[in-house]
Amino acid sequence: MKKFSRILGLVLVLSMVMAIFAVPVSSQEAGEMVPPIVVHSVTQAERPVEFEATRLVVENMKGLGLTVEHRAIPWAQLIDEVWFTREGEDAWQMTAWRMVGRPERSDPDEFAFNLFHSSGMAEGYNFVGYSNPEYDALAEAQRGELDLEARQGLLFEAQQIIAEDVPNVYYVHPSTPQLVRTDVWDESTVVTQAGIGIQNYWTWTGLTPLGDQTDIITSTTSFLEAFNPLYIAGDAPSRVTELIWDRLMRIGPDGLPQPWAAETVEWQSDTEVMVTLREGMMWHDGEPVTSEDTAYSIEAIQTGEAPQYSGFVSAVESIEIIDELSVMITLNAPSAAFETSTLAKINLIPEHVWRPLIDDLLTQEDANAESIQEEIPVGSGPYKMVAYDVNEFVILEANTDYFAPPVASRWIMNVLPNAEATLGQITTGEINFLWEWAGDSQILAEVAEADPNVALFSSPSLGMQYFAFNVRYEPFDNVAFRQAIAHVVPTQSIIDNIFKGFGVVADSYVSTPIEFWHNPDLPSYEFSVEEGRAVLEAAGYSWDADGNLLYPSDS
Repeated sequence: MKKFSRILGLVLVLSMVMAIFAVPVSSQEAGEMVPPIVVHSVTQAERPVEFEATRLVVENMKGLGLTVEHRAIPWAQLIDEVWFTREGEDAWQMTAWRMVGRPERSDPDEFAFNLFHSSGMAEGYNFVGYSNPEYDALAEAQRGELDLEARQGLLFEAQQIIAEDVPNVYYVHPSTPQLVRTDVWDESTVVTQAGIGIQNYWTWTGLTPLGDQTDIITSTTSFLEAFNPLYIAGDAPSRVTELIWDRLMRIGPDGLPQPWAAETVEWQSDTEVMVTLREGMMWHDGEPVTSEDTAYSIEAIQTGEAPQYSGFVSAVESIEIIDELSVMITLNAPSAAFETSTLAKINLIPEHVWRPLIDDLLTQEDANAESIQEEIPVGSGPYKMVAYDVNEFVILEANTDYFAPPVASRWIMNVLPNAEATLGQITTGEINFLWEWAGDSQILAEVAEADPNVALFSSPSLGMQYFAFNVRYEPFDNVAFRQAIAHVVPTQSIIDNIFKGFGVVADSYVSTPIEFWHNPDLPSYEFSVEEGRAVLEAAGYSWDADGNLLYPSDS
């Protein structure tokens, strides 16, 4: 830690020197009025709670002297405008956003590194454009710190910096209510995974029917943009991806990684790990799964053609094929989260399918693997793809040759963008598993109370909902401005009145239920428009006679 402190000190000195000579991003003139701001969210029909939370915050922002427009658009369009239009004249300013609770996120590395490390600004998860050398050093250091207590300290410091710099304003770790028809499924086989809920791999594969209905039928409010093992297209497609493509390790219900497609994962040293596949595994097209496939699943990402996954393999120095089933992975440095954030994150892909596709991409400009959609995806996981329409449905069938085959016959997800339609179908039995609900949580509680054949499940997620700022551009390039916005987000009121109590307060990218990794002493931004104005005034902002916010006179 002393060595790291000296390094961090040098980083801080360098960052201050850079700040002195840097050309500022902002172009505002002294006393100029802060221009209108557009705040994005999804539509009310898709996610009513997110829409209402955004509408409330937009009204509160006006109390700071801002002109603000709430622009609600479909989720697919929102992804395009926010994720893919990060810079330029059409760049977004502020948006409601969410990161869902995926199993591999039980270790904080994915959020700590990928969300905010400057290497992810162009194409990776750092879509807000946050860049801080001090934070980068901490994010890198926690990855290689194998001492648990020391790593905790580094992550506490990292969370502190983000809480002070406010590139995002977190407001809730949702406890999304979910319904299961207990006249179809054995309730005792529903698995609640730590920080995830019941919509997890172990439920999807172990859910046991009580009668002749053996299909898991669920729904999503989002269009199913793509099914691609090298592209994370959103929450609903990810549920499909984890069932079609296998992973060397899986995060168990307890939140810890365990060997899965790999029979064994054996560390030879702090930087060498021997991974051996289970015998007899087959791709869905009948070809055997081999060590060459294991190696290629990582090498394909290292080509740069899968930018969303690049951070998950950055620790890999080399891969040596030992025999038909085993590989030795050598890391460029010790990696505390390697099992969780790499071995339990990377999808195993068939080299015979993907190498020709990737090789072709390498000859093209401005193209990557995220654009690829197989006609019928080929994986080695517990379910096989049967048919899909990205606007309507996806149908998977059980892979009966799998080493741990699902109990259900099929897994079906229908696209139901309207919350009322979803509610109608769970009550009539057209769907029998409601895992995604963006409407009034109290409604589902009432449904479960009124119907003895429907059970309600709810647990806090390690995912979070928040407001993200494009910190590349004014006015969000100013930390005081972002802190002022944080003061007008009525966190507890949103949880109590919009989420109807189904959530816990969020103040970090680490969920409070993940107690060991969550910094309990982060600064809080009490809801107060007056306090927000005071922060702005202290930073040199002022108001004209009509109450419009003006940029600092010394800017």
